Amino acid sequence: MMSDFQRSLSVRLSRRGERSNHQSNNKEEEGEGGLFSPTGSRLHSENAIKTIWKAGFVRLLLVGGIVWMLLILLALLFHVWSCQSSLSFFSAICNKEGRLYVVLDTIGFVPKPQHRCPIPVAYDPDKVLLPTSITPDTIVTNLTYITHEDLSSNSSFPLFGGNISWSQRQESFILKPQMKVHCGFIPGGGAEMSSLDKQYVQKCKFVVATGIFDAYDQPHQPSNISHRSKNLFCFLMVVDEVSLDFLRSNTTVSQDVQGGSWVGIWRLILLKTPPYDEPRRNGKVPKILTHRLFPQARYTIWIDAKMELILDPLLILERYLWRGKHTFAIAQHKHHRNIYEEADACKRRKRYARPLVDLHMKIYRYEGLEPWSIKKSTVSDVPEGAVIIREHTAMNNLFSCLWFNEVHLLTPRDQLSFGYVVDRLKGAFKVFMFQNCEYNSLFELHPHIREHSSKIEWVKSLKELKGKGESLKESRGGFGLWTPYPGDLDSVELPKVVRTSKAG
Repeated sequence: MMSDFQRSLSVRLSRRGERSNHQSNNKEEEGEGGLFSPTGSRLHSENAIKTIWKAGFVRLLLVGGIVWMLLILLALLFHVWSCQSSLSFFSAICNKEGRLYVVLDTIGFVPKPQHRCPIPVAYDPDKVLLPTSITPDTIVTNLTYITHEDLSSNSSFPLFGGNISWSQRQESFILKPQMKVHCGFIPGGGAEMSSLDKQYVQKCKFVVATGIFDAYDQPHQPSNISHRSKNLFCFLMVVDEVSLDFLRSNTTVSQDVQGGSWVGIWRLILLKTPPYDEPRRNGKVPKILTHRLFPQARYTIWIDAKMELILDPLLILERYLWRGKHTFAIAQHKHHRNIYEEADACKRRKRYARPLVDLHMKIYRYEGLEPWSIKKSTVSDVPEGAVIIREHTAMNNLFSCLWFNEVHLLTPRDQLSFGYVVDRLKGAFKVFMFQNCEYNSLFELHPHIREHSSKIEWVKSLKELKGKGESLKESRGGFGLWTPYPGDLDSVELPKVVRTSKAG
């Protein structure tokens, strides 16, 4: 009995001893590596340093990213400013052929323009709502055209664009509610339509138009055209007799029961007797004077013959006119915004006689046309004229007349005169210039069968146009280049041009 009691007591005491030893060991461990021990303090400080280092590294990355973005922004702003600078050192940065530009381009500071970009068009042409009313005319309310005039000393026969004097030209830019201006189609000047074609276009309210002159293009059939648009639009192809003969020999030209000629979806409209010697000038008649050829048209889309339309025309009108309440839309030029730079490109690529392009620009400079800059209200002075989207309001029709008069009087390079006429109308004419990458998404581009070529394109000095060179002058257009100008053009110095692209 006693022995059992003793064994029980000894077991309990031994267990208490184990517990006390375990507790003392724990206290020793805490004393050796606890929070307030040297070892614990060192571990705590190391953890704190790691946390601070990680947070600092994240902040460094964020600050570095913000600084890099600011540097890119500053570089872009400096690049835009340098393009407008008159100092050759800074303007070299804007020049793609300059070393500074190459350096900035290499490190990614110069943005790359897109060739094509998505067009935010409506999805379904059948769901596009047509406008219920036309845009009201508020500045010019009644526009009429000069259709008869006496022959001048410049010509012994009627001129399609008329004998426009410098004073008449100046007066045509003064806006009034009632206006009467030259706008081509002087009787006897050429570009006559047959009665059959006139009767056909009378029904056309919505028009897609193109033109082939001097047989330098072949027709391209539009694609992705809805059944609704096929019924709503007239697809009209304006041709001269040379091009009509070419089409009959190289494509299938069919006839309807009324005698009209067709190539696929295109109804051919023949303009008899070319109004000009220069084919490029002839092509400007249907391109710019669409409202005169198709007087009943309410909306027109002009496309150059080298373009194949790949978007439904209803979606084009909705995107570029109706959605933003615009009445005139045209694409920006891919390379140039400055008219004087475009003129330099025309000379480099021999698009017309170099001294006559200079004379054209001197007239504009004398009349106060400044080179384009970001200070101007327009996004560019130079359009990509292969597509023109219009509602035929009185103001738009007046603009087209004045634009064509410049082409008739001076050089046939319509891209040089577009921005000048916009500038002269001082904001009364509104134009929506959409980005060039959208323009490239509207069409497929095809090469010309051949390029226009005329002897005058190779003229390098005015001396070559005297004596035997008189025969190089056009006999029906460009008389403003030979008519004495009421101002001292010899004193005019053209703005210096910084070539920002190799392309013209």
